[in-house]
Amino acid sequence: MAAESRGGVVVRGVGMGGTPRPSDRASIRRTNLGLVLRLLRDAGPRSRARIAADTGLPRPTVTNLVAELVELRLVREGDSQREGAVGRPGVSVEIDGRSICGLGLEINADYISAVAQSLRGDRVFERRIPLDVRAAGPEAVLDMTAELIRGADAAAAAAGARLVGAGLGAPGHVDIITGHVRYAPNIGWRDVSALDGLRGRLGRAAPVLHLENDAKLGAVAEYVIASAAGIHDLISITGDLGVGGGIISGGRLMRGARGFAGEIGHMQLAPGGRLCNCGRRGCWETMVGLGALLRHAADPGDPVHDASLDVASRLAELRGRAEAGDTRTLAALDHIADGLCLGIALLADVLNPRAVVLGGYFPVFADQLLDRVREGVARRVMAPDAGGCEILPSSLGLAAVARGGAQLALDSVYEDPSAAVV
Repeated sequence: MAAESRGGVVVRGVGMGGTPRPSDRASIRRTNLGLVLRLLRDAGPRSRARIAADTGLPRPTVTNLVAELVELRLVREGDSQREGAVGRPGVSVEIDGRSICGLGLEINADYISAVAQSLRGDRVFERRIPLDVRAAGPEAVLDMTAELIRGADAAAAAAGARLVGAGLGAPGHVDIITGHVRYAPNIGWRDVSALDGLRGRLGRAAPVLHLENDAKLGAVAEYVIASAAGIHDLISITGDLGVGGGIISGGRLMRGARGFAGEIGHMQLAPGGRLCNCGRRGCWETMVGLGALLRHAADPGDPVHDASLDVASRLAELRGRAEAGDTRTLAALDHIADGLCLGIALLADVLNPRAVVLGGYFPVFADQLLDRVREGVARRVMAPDAGGCEILPSSLGLAAVARGGAQLALDSVYEDPSAAVV
């Protein structure tokens, strides 16, 4: 399939060499149904005529494909759109998909969370449970995660929808083939069979389950938003107890030779510095992770250190102190900003992204961090104007990983729309 650009939309053209055999026809139809559905997801509502122009498919083919997607309740007709100065306006087609949901789950050092959303992005379930995951241990955490899946399934059913799958984001090195969390130092997990553990707890009620690194899922969720603004090369940086990265290049998630791309939190920017949970010293996350902020901003007995409290409430408390001019909190944020400048400038020099999106706890303190980070990065990056790189706050914050997991779960619908609806 060759990439084409039509009307400002980049699509994949479907090659049809020779006369299709019956099995080929079925495969081509599945591909074309997914092509139309992805276009509507990525580029928004449009008329059948514009879908034909954007995809390069014949208009009669598009008419038939849209009719099938409407019958599957994956798209619906919307408002009228005028394509030009003359002629009758066309009826727009838009994503529907209210009858199916994808579930995203996150295991974080400080909480576990879940978000279930429909194909069009409507949320039907969302919950975050404060938890010291390291102290709780894998078995208790998987028990609670299974309960979140049951709750999301019940909420989807109450909304007249069903779960087509669930994507679980976990920190550290994960094996997406076997479903194991191989090594996650910030939560103390090694060789935990996460997906089999959930399947064993859920039995036949288990949805299709996927495992992915948490930062990569966060990058997927951020890219869905950034791509609408024409940004197709970005680095998503999650600020939690650890610091992870997801790299999008040319609209594709970079995994690396063995899937470990994005372990930016363990760049040793201060050799001989503070001991990291990975066993080395001076890793970037010891400088800018949530632990670093809390360490600089408050004494150990301060409630903001209490992992049994919701992390959002603890961050809100610190933000309130910063807004009130508390000198210790502001000094801590200055320390974080300086550390961010070092790491982001290095990444910008190596990868030249169009944008760096700061997620996790960072956007909570956007007012205190962004200007300083932007100025520091521009000063350090070799290329003029920071190589065209923007530093942006995430609009998803703590929900990015779970949102990315939900989108991962919905991928099967775009791969084969007709099989996803039963």
